[in-house]
Amino acid sequence: MPMAAADFSWHFTPGNTFRFETGALGRLTVVPGGELWLPTGRVVASDPFISLGAGEAEPFTAEVAPGRYPVEIALVTITQPDEAAPPDGQEPAEPHERVAAARLVIKDTPTVSYELALQPGQDASQLSDDQFFGYGVDAGAGCFYDVACDESFPDCQGDEGPLWDAFDQADWSNGPHLITAPDTGHNLVAFTSGWGDGVYPTWVGRDADGAITCFVTDFFVVPSEAGA
Repeated sequence: MPMAAADFSWHFTPGNTFRFETGALGRLTVVPGGELWLPTGRVVASDPFISLGAGEAEPFTAEVAPGRYPVEIALVTITQPDEAAPPDGQEPAEPHERVAAARLVIKDTPTVSYELALQPGQDASQLSDDQFFGYGVDAGAGCFYDVACDESFPDCQGDEGPLWDAFDQADWSNGPHLITAPDTGHNLVAFTSGWGDGVYPTWVGRDADGAITCFVTDFFVVPSEAGA
């Protein structure tokens, strides 16, 4: 069986707190990212600096009705424990933030189950314990967009264009950043990816009737025991 999903409703409850193994305190907030336009309802999650406009976008097999859907991130503010004094001559560590998860909300009903978001040809039954399918991050960022929007951002590659400009403000902002192509109206929502580069799974949430409620990318910032 593949890796089990976390309780993402806990991730997206503002004010929830947890401790890292180091003793640092994490406090969760939820930051809205605007509405994502899905003209086909076929969702892509990827590192936009690597994959966007490369013609390699693979949408998930789980599809939704075309429309506009809100995106939000679960943001963790991390502070060091009060009792941990810094070494002599050093300033106390400032709180810093990490994106724990990003969620594309499809339906406002309670999510009762999660399954791995799969691309064509992927079979979750072939995975062993703690394995998962996910997308690779090499530029410290992730995003959601519709597969039809892939070629609408030719100037969003590398260290130039609106995608770079959005992240580069305020010393590499966590986001979320809503970026719209002026010619087509296609858009994407991008955000930093937890601790940085790696491979991260996206999950499909479903309600009691089996309808899709959300897509959630987990960046493995919140410890698995948190909220259990």
